[in-house]
Amino acid sequence: MFDYGELRLLLLAMIAERPWHGYELIKAIEERFAGSYSPSPGVIYPTLAWLDDMGYAAIEPVEAGRKRYRITAEGEAFLVANRAAADELLARVGHTGPRGGEAIPAPMVRAMENLKLALRLRIQRGSIDAATAEAIAAALDAAAQTVERS
Repeated sequence: MFDYGELRLLLLAMIAERPWHGYELIKAIEERFAGSYSPSPGVIYPTLAWLDDMGYAAIEPVEAGRKRYRITAEGEAFLVANRAAADELLARVGHTGPRGGEAIPAPMVRAMENLKLALRLRIQRGSIDAATAEAIAAALDAAAQTVERS
């Protein structure tokens, strides 16, 4: 679902907006993907621990031993240095950006992710001959033309 480092950046951008509990982050990401993706606790909590270890996030102990994560000055600096990537990532997961742009509708996000996954899987299966490459390119070109005309 995410390329290397993107989940870290997404979580950091989200906690820059306000402090979050890990479970709240899981649910918020699931909502942004309209239920088509829900990160597991086994992915979220180690990533939050990494952000804490790097000094980008700090843990605020709150009620009943639960932890809430907030961004630190180091995290803010990292986010500023990676603002373009963070903005693109937030837009991709259905967040309205700082310039007030509309969120990408959930069905479009799902379709784009499906296409990206299908292409990666096809490439991983092995070499692609010239005829198959031409057929894939023609399908993508046709889809692009349909999108442009819509």
